[in-house]
Amino acid sequence: MSYTPLEQYQRKWIFTHQSLPVPEEELVHIKPISQQRAAQLWIENISKQSPDADRLSSGDWPSKASNWLDEVDWSEAWDADEPELPQAILDHIDWQDDVTVYFCYEKYNIIETKWAIFKKHWKNFLFFDDGPILIGRRRSEALWFNTDGSVKLGQRTE
Repeated sequence: MSYTPLEQYQRKWIFTHQSLPVPEEELVHIKPISQQRAAQLWIENISKQSPDADRLSSGDWPSKASNWLDEVDWSEAWDADEPELPQAILDHIDWQDDVTVYFCYEKYNIIETKWAIFKKHWKNFLFFDDGPILIGRRRSEALWFNTDGSVKLGQRTE
């Protein structure tokens, strides 16, 4: 896998912001994927044609309502003092902490990390909430976050 050093990542500040800093020893697990590799990952896992979640085609799996089981609010938990993800998300995604996840902002902007790191620092990832999709390596469960404060819980299909 080809990565962009976090120091060079255009949105690095979301992980180092003084109001919600990620500890140095955990920053190493937040790996922005190079644009070329991110595009390949997006094409293989999200959409062959669409560059972002706003322009998905009806043939892309995220556009199919049947792939989504539920929709819950994440914004209330994001605003709360407690760090935990909403319980409905944790109930939907029962992965081991070491599962590799991809937080897909758009075709050229994907971050790889571990499920444990995402669970702990999910608020940082959602400083940008313009339709990112979370998928796990070799896992069918998926999350699709929306700017209205909701997240769709579902299953990825081919």
